[in-house]
Amino acid sequence: MDRQDVKSNLVLILDFGSQYTHLITRRIRALNVFSLCINGTSSLKSIADLDPCVIILSGGPHSVHSLDAPCFPTGFMEYIESNNVHVLGICYGLQLIVQKTGGEVRVGEKQEYGRMEIEVEKACGLFGNRKVGDRQSVWMSHGDEAVKLPEGFEVVARSNQGSVAAVENREKRLYGLQYHPEVTHSPEGMETLRYFLFDICGVTAGWKMEDILEKELKVIKETVGPDNHVICALSGGVDSTVAATLVYKAIGDRLHCAFVDNGLLRYKERERVMETFDRDLHLPVTCIDATDQFLSKLKGVTEPEKKRKVIGNEFICIFDAFARDLEKKLGKKPAYLVQGTLYPDVIESCPPPGSGRTHSHTIKSHHNVGGLPKDMKLKLIEPLKLLFKDEVRELGRIMGVPVSFLKRHPFPGPGLAVRVPGDVTEGNRLDILRKVYEFRKYKQCKNIQQFNIFFHSLCCTCQADEIFIQAIKDAGIYDSIWQAFAVFMPVLTVGVQGDQRTHSYAIALRAVTSHDGMTADWYYFDYKFLADLSTRICNEVQGVNRVLLDITSKPPATIEWE
Repeated sequence: MDRQDVKSNLVLILDFGSQYTHLITRRIRALNVFSLCINGTSSLKSIADLDPCVIILSGGPHSVHSLDAPCFPTGFMEYIESNNVHVLGICYGLQLIVQKTGGEVRVGEKQEYGRMEIEVEKACGLFGNRKVGDRQSVWMSHGDEAVKLPEGFEVVARSNQGSVAAVENREKRLYGLQYHPEVTHSPEGMETLRYFLFDICGVTAGWKMEDILEKELKVIKETVGPDNHVICALSGGVDSTVAATLVYKAIGDRLHCAFVDNGLLRYKERERVMETFDRDLHLPVTCIDATDQFLSKLKGVTEPEKKRKVIGNEFICIFDAFARDLEKKLGKKPAYLVQGTLYPDVIESCPPPGSGRTHSHTIKSHHNVGGLPKDMKLKLIEPLKLLFKDEVRELGRIMGVPVSFLKRHPFPGPGLAVRVPGDVTEGNRLDILRKVYEFRKYKQCKNIQQFNIFFHSLCCTCQADEIFIQAIKDAGIYDSIWQAFAVFMPVLTVGVQGDQRTHSYAIALRAVTSHDGMTADWYYFDYKFLADLSTRICNEVQGVNRVLLDITSKPPATIEWE
């Protein structure tokens, strides 16, 4: 996205490590204002090059008193003053403003966590649309508090414990909220952000997905040029498909799509997605069977992060080879590789302010951003890397991608590798999982004992996932769930089936609700639905005698198990 296109309306978030930082970005975009999030300790040049009209300093887990406490760059205060930039500090961001402009922050006598009430003391600035004495419920999360304000600042709201809840220096265009307006636990927080941006800062709401489509088409055409060819890695998911559709609109038949069967797909996934590409999307796609290549590299790998790195590297190697084959056919080298990287992928693959590295903590490396080799011969095109999932779906809808396809639950790039903990190749697991219904290949197993063991262990994941997803669809709740899947548990549990003692595997079921994949809550199923589902899985899936339900939110867990 061309910076010039949003020059007068960019809201820049400086991230100091809060788990809620991405929500600030989402809330602002929901107001049709473009926002970006970068490391809070980024250089002044990085900030100035973006030329924001508003800067928001996020919360964070640090104390401003800590030696390693992250801070905005030297010269920041002078920059915002000379460029008339409005600044809003949230939680840690407020304390940073107070400390760096001559005030004092101390450990609070009464710490404030969770829901609190605040009262407006002055109906001006941040609360110019309120009355003195107005109260509202907000979400607090701080141990330190501002006890002495810098010259020119005033308190405009306090908590019911008497602590500073909001401050401002209107002359310097500096504002601060000790609570988190971006979370749903602050019911009036969205209105506070709206009033700050539109009434105080004068930002204009003009950012629309139709504009993004037009701008991205322009950028792709200019980047690729009139003669270059592009490879697109299609996974069968929403992200890569929308990216491919976007690039195809820009350059037509100079886009060459490839779908890689990495041996880590769900049951009949290859057949299903290839049919969709041909019948619904009319995209020319080459199917590459790279099962052996992926599984040979994954042999003996048990650590989840390393699995993702290996898979990311192999994807690039395959597309390098695909590019060489195209070169022979076209008489010139394809120059670019398209990937469906999203903004959460970028955020989650970066490390936190104050950690000695950069940006927020690395939760997991994504195959799109975490495993790319330094000597990669293809240049990347990532047209969706500044968008969240719901924004990508909206972009796809505008371009005519079938709604039924856009509503598909996400499937991880590393595939079943992150749903079978441990070594995915141990005992030929994934090969049997992929071929479990193709009994004509039964003879490939070395002996009947090996077949029985791994038929039970991996067939159960495949079948249970099919049963789970179909049950959700039959119940009419598929579209209410962000993502649902079954996880194979590589442990044997004792059970009783048919009056006999069994020693079989367990299956864990995972279903979550979310808006963007950055945070998620487990889906609250009806108990009868779960009871019937458990009975059906144990009865129909050979080798399973126990069904578990994952009721962990994100955070503390991630959506996938690895």
